[in-house]
Amino acid sequence: MARKKLNLNIADVENRERRLGTIVTWNGTASNLVKSSDYESRGNGERKKCGSQKGCKLCKDAGPFTQGTSCSGSMVDCQAGMIVDAVLIQHSPIGCSVVHTAMNSGYRLGCARRGHPIENVKTICTNLLEKDMVFGATAKLKQSIKDAYERFTPKAIFLATSCSTAIIGEDVVSIASEAENQLGIPVIPLSCEGFRAEHWTTGFDVVQHGILRQLVKKNPIKQEDLVNVITLFGTDVFTPIFKELNLRVNFAIDLTTVESLASLSEAATTITFCYTLSSYLAAGLEQQFGVPEIKAPQPYGLSGTDAWLREIARVTNRVELAEAYIEKEHKRVTPIIENFRKKFKGIKGYIATGSAYAHGLITVLRELGIEVNGSMAFHHDPVYDSGDTKQDSLRTLVEGTGDIASYFVGNRQQFQFYSLLKNEKPDFIFIRHNGLAPLAAKLGVPSICISDENSSIGYQGILNIAETIITVLQRSKFNQILKNHSTLPYTDWWLEQDDPLILTKHPELLDNLKKEKKEWQKVLV
Repeated sequence: MARKKLNLNIADVENRERRLGTIVTWNGTASNLVKSSDYESRGNGERKKCGSQKGCKLCKDAGPFTQGTSCSGSMVDCQAGMIVDAVLIQHSPIGCSVVHTAMNSGYRLGCARRGHPIENVKTICTNLLEKDMVFGATAKLKQSIKDAYERFTPKAIFLATSCSTAIIGEDVVSIASEAENQLGIPVIPLSCEGFRAEHWTTGFDVVQHGILRQLVKKNPIKQEDLVNVITLFGTDVFTPIFKELNLRVNFAIDLTTVESLASLSEAATTITFCYTLSSYLAAGLEQQFGVPEIKAPQPYGLSGTDAWLREIARVTNRVELAEAYIEKEHKRVTPIIENFRKKFKGIKGYIATGSAYAHGLITVLRELGIEVNGSMAFHHDPVYDSGDTKQDSLRTLVEGTGDIASYFVGNRQQFQFYSLLKNEKPDFIFIRHNGLAPLAAKLGVPSICISDENSSIGYQGILNIAETIITVLQRSKFNQILKNHSTLPYTDWWLEQDDPLILTKHPELLDNLKKEKKEWQKVLV
């Protein structure tokens, strides 16, 4: 039995926990997680028995509290909010739109990277107040749609919900339909309230669901040289690569146009830098519009990039061009990589990023001769929407480069990150979301915060990563000085713990700590 098709007939998207079995807490070896995930069975739509239960979900370690996380709404902001000729309206209190400042910075940076005119994002917040929560805010949203159309003349308008609008039951779908009939442009409802999903990656799926439903052409005219590239706002490294294969790039979703998104169904194939980000859109394009998704290892390291290019070439009938490009690039980068391997002898790295991206980066580090025994992935998808085992990026990593002794799944929890770094003692770390970087710095570990997610892709990406590591290792002494003059915001008791999940395994310890705190408060009084 194959995995069920994505349902584009309804406005809401099924969250990742239900659709894929996504988890946000786990600890063990990577090989054990591969075995527990059982990608192949899940990809076939099967659920094996687990003890006496008929259905088997991936076991996870549920923590007693969450120190910090992100929100599906934020992912909607960084996707729908970065389409150059569309407008995103966030139907929420003003606090939910605080992320727009950071998003605007990323958007302007992305425009500069891609050679676009540098401008601000086109986003609006309805600024819900207490009276709106009591009496409703339908009129406010309708007025915001009108204002957005008059101010920006967009090709499409996205309406993002919030926890507040879900609580009071705002009928955003009906409002969107009414506005679409009035304005003559797509008005797309996005149900992305924070409590809808345990992990924020569902926000990617929400935007992609809306695009598939209301923007993508239903009767496409196929273009045999067009390749969909699902990525964020990083540098365009894809155009030079695909130029070697006589292919053109059609970006989705950040920094693209509504017209380009409409033409997603016309492409010859769909690729990405990260299966986490692309899972929903790529599967939807294949299932609903016949655009094949590339099912191969991700384009990281020599072996991954080779396999990725060969599969693209097979699907687009460009095998000879691909082989010529692979041979040329191997001759160029192999001697440079060998030189880097000598420099990195004895160096130990650590990765803290999203799951599939982490798998790719670890592959690159290990090909450079860097030891990687630990990693913190912000979540784990036991299977992706295609269900194809060629996209099982964790298995590809383990079988291709070896096991990871300490593979931790955690949703950016700093208090747990402390124990992980203390145990691993890496020489440097790669971090995708920079909230963890200050803690690493206080522990004397130089960190590399990756803002350009595309810089590590392909053959040149291996060299880019190596050069970045050389640079960051040169400031190791600075981080040691910083460590000697820094204090951590944790109790001595926690600093002595080696197990990042001790509070999960023994929640009663929290009660003891609370009692001790009360006793100290009595003494102070």
